[in-house]
Amino acid sequence: MQQKVSKIGVLTSGGDAPGMNAAVRAVVRTGIYYGLEVFGIMRGYTGTIENDIVPMHSRSVANIIQRGGTILKTARCKDFYEYEGRAKAYANLKKIGINGLIIIGGDGSFRGAHTFASEFGMPCIGLPGTIDKDIAGTDFTIGFDTAVNTAIDAIDKIRDTADAHDRLFIIEVMGRDSGYIALHSGIATGAESILIPERKTDIEELVGSLQEKEKRKKLVNLVIVAEGDNFGGAEEVAKVVKERLPNVDTRVCILGHIQRGGSPSCLDRLIASRMGYSAVECLLEGRFNVMVGIVNNRMHYTPLEKAVKAKQKIGDDWLKIIKILAS
Repeated sequence: MQQKVSKIGVLTSGGDAPGMNAAVRAVVRTGIYYGLEVFGIMRGYTGTIENDIVPMHSRSVANIIQRGGTILKTARCKDFYEYEGRAKAYANLKKIGINGLIIIGGDGSFRGAHTFASEFGMPCIGLPGTIDKDIAGTDFTIGFDTAVNTAIDAIDKIRDTADAHDRLFIIEVMGRDSGYIALHSGIATGAESILIPERKTDIEELVGSLQEKEKRKKLVNLVIVAEGDNFGGAEEVAKVVKERLPNVDTRVCILGHIQRGGSPSCLDRLIASRMGYSAVECLLEGRFNVMVGIVNNRMHYTPLEKAVKAKQKIGDDWLKIIKILAS
């Protein structure tokens, strides 16, 4: 169906994630090793439409493995949602001779790749680059480990000041549709309660738990809230808590985009490098239109169509652990 891949493009799309640069580096150097021409596409799918495409060489990716963000920049491209935009993108890629595309991003980026591959026959490979860890078919997503460790570091510091003043801190972490950052950081920092989008928030249960702790003179408490919690995030939760527990010194802290930045962890550098290398090998082997993941420490390949439909689910065992350890 496809001619042999000889020129490949790599782009980063959607929200940035620590480790994206490591993945780009792996794609470029693996491609060059196998004699391919490699092109970097700037600002995600926008670069394909605006023909913002540059040749990449081994030195192009020197000294980037330790850097957060992405040297290729990233954007969300409305024009790529339209057929006319995708047709223009394909024409630009075809003009250069690019016949294989590697997309580093999340489920929205993969949706675009799946549609693009279906319409124009462009072989596409997806690498899961998202701090939310919300994509099924992989145990890890590029950026999650760094983001959660950044959150843990911040929460540990907040606990110090909470302890000094006997305060309750309600801390909001990222996760509009996924509670994995809240879950992992909350368990790792000994939070009293963790509120996530995957589970409807029982505000009465939370208030009751905090009232019981107040009676026991447990004055230092942490509540971790994912931004996509159905109750409305940390500020809304805090309003109710302050009304119901007026004697508790309650503060809100929203960690925000600090979780996206910073030098990627060892784990993120490793998985990004493995995934980038495997993505090029997929194109060379004729294994097209899949997402490259890691399951049980082995490379795992999920069709893009399935990857955009399935979500990584939080099991009941995690929720049980939270309840037991926070008592």
